[in-house]
Amino acid sequence: MENLNGIISQVVQVSPIMKVFRIAPDGWELPDFKPGQFVALHLPASAEKIKESTADYEDFPPEQLIKRAYSIASSSKSKQYLEFYITLVHSGALSPRLFNLQIGDRIGVGTKFVGMFTLDQVADERNVVFIATGTGVAPYMSMLRTDALHRKGRIAVIHGAANSWDLGYSSELQLLQNFAPGFIYIPTITEPKKEMTPWPGETDFIQNMWKKGIMEKHWGFKPTPKDTDVFLCGNPKMIADMIDAMQLENFSEWSRKNPEGQIHVEKF
Repeated sequence: MENLNGIISQVVQVSPIMKVFRIAPDGWELPDFKPGQFVALHLPASAEKIKESTADYEDFPPEQLIKRAYSIASSSKSKQYLEFYITLVHSGALSPRLFNLQIGDRIGVGTKFVGMFTLDQVADERNVVFIATGTGVAPYMSMLRTDALHRKGRIAVIHGAANSWDLGYSSELQLLQNFAPGFIYIPTITEPKKEMTPWPGETDFIQNMWKKGIMEKHWGFKPTPKDTDVFLCGNPKMIADMIDAMQLENFSEWSRKNPEGQIHVEKF
């Protein structure tokens, strides 16, 4: 189909329900975008789904394009491919079709890269805490791979998941921590009893860790609205609880009407 303008160039199985896809543009150039933005991917309803998926919740005409927006994980400096970190939703419309794709298969990619979940409104000297659950870490990978590590302020990534094998990009983030001054990676899991080997790290929900002073523990000082911005992406409950906790500390949510806000939330 002529509207399937991308080719799957790499597929990495992160866990049974998580994959990283690289998609190369075919016959067109990737436009400039800001790290943290997202774009729509699409496949026709006629595309096959993986066997583990459930039946479609509605009858899609075979030619209908099923579209969903996904945050970009690759650097905005790369023009060879786009990378996406995607969770399989067994009852979903698009992800069961995506998870059936192999290297060389075609997929549709939107040409409008959008979103306000970016670092360009945060002053260079301010500290930044990137907080994510599951695949919510994707936009932060784009930021870190592009230019975030050149900032003057400190940067932390707190990434939560049920188990260690669901912590996509953990090896890359650990490597960055080893080589990038001012950067720390704090993974946490909530089901340590299921681990194959003892888990040495945090075992709490992120909102609880924040309330107990996780950043003060690692940075040696408590982040305040005067010096730190916090980005939130992932589980809606985590986001809501984090906003509640931070508002008690006088943080406010960023918006076009409140450009001085320090809490940045990905909502799509």
